[in-house]
Amino acid sequence: MNGIIVIDKEAGMTSADVVYHLRKILHFRKIGHAGTLDPEVTGVLPVAIGQATKLIERMHEKPKAYQGTGLFGLKTNSYDLDGEILAEKKLDSNLTKEEISEAMNSFLGQITQVPPIYSAVKVNGKKLYEYARNGEEVELPKRQVEVFEYNLIGEPRFDSEKGQVSFDFEIKCSKGTYVRSLVNDLGDKLGIPAVMTKLRRTASSGFTEKDAVSLQSLQENPEKATEAILPIASYFKDVAKYDLNDAEWKKVSNGASVQIARNDNQIGLYYKGVLKAIYKKQGNIYKADLMLLQNS
Repeated sequence: MNGIIVIDKEAGMTSADVVYHLRKILHFRKIGHAGTLDPEVTGVLPVAIGQATKLIERMHEKPKAYQGTGLFGLKTNSYDLDGEILAEKKLDSNLTKEEISEAMNSFLGQITQVPPIYSAVKVNGKKLYEYARNGEEVELPKRQVEVFEYNLIGEPRFDSEKGQVSFDFEIKCSKGTYVRSLVNDLGDKLGIPAVMTKLRRTASSGFTEKDAVSLQSLQENPEKATEAILPIASYFKDVAKYDLNDAEWKKVSNGASVQIARNDNQIGLYYKGVLKAIYKKQGNIYKADLMLLQNS
C-alpha cells in the first residue's frame, strides 16, 4: 500500500490523531503526516502511506496556503483565542482596507519571525508550550521564513459595541511560518492588539482542498479508503517523466546511474507505468536522488 491521502482535518483533532485513525481504517502502520496542524485549525493535511513516507521531508518544502480571520482589539500570549489575554483596546472606528493591506505588504518576502510561546517549536529538546505550562522562562527562537502572499479578503468589519474590528485574510508562505504570529505582528505594525480567531489550510505539499476527503467519510465507508489514496506520482506531477525499458530498469533497480538523452535537471523514472525513482542530472548521466522501488 503506497500513496498519499489528503485529509480535510476537522477542528478539535490533532494531526497525530488523524494518523492514528487512518492506521485503524487501513490496517496499515507505515503512515505519517506532512505538516502539523494545530488542533483548532482545519483543512488540508497530506498523509503519506508506505513508500510515500520517503517523501515527507520533501513535502514540507512546498509552500502552504491558508485562509483565516483575525481580530483587532485583543492580544493573547498564544496569538489565538486559546491563550491568556495580554492586552485589550477598544477601537472607536473601523480600519480602512488600504491601511490593513499596506501593513500586510510589509511582511512579504524573507522575514524573521518569532513563534508564539504556545507552539511545538523545540528549545533544548523541550517544546515551547511545555515551558509556558510550567511557568519557566525561555528565550523564543527566531527563524527565517518567506511570505509569498498576505492579502485582505473583503472589507474589515467594525463592531461598535465591542470596539473590535474583524478581518479575513489569505496567506501563502514557506514551511515553518506561524500564521498566528503574522496576525499578532500585523497588530504590532498598526499599533493595535491583534489575535487570530480562525484558520483553515487550503493547500499543502502541492495538494488543495479539491484533493481532500474527510476522515469521517473514511470511517463510515472504510472499504472506500483505498480509493482515496493518490499515487506517489501525483506529488511529482510537475517533474519530467521517462519510461524505462527492461535494460534500463535493471540498472535502476540496482541503484545504478543511467544515460538518458534528456536535458531535464530532474526526472521521474517509470517502469510499466509506475514511478520507481527520481533521478537528477549530473553531467551527461542521471544519478539516483530518491528510490521508490517498492512502489506499485
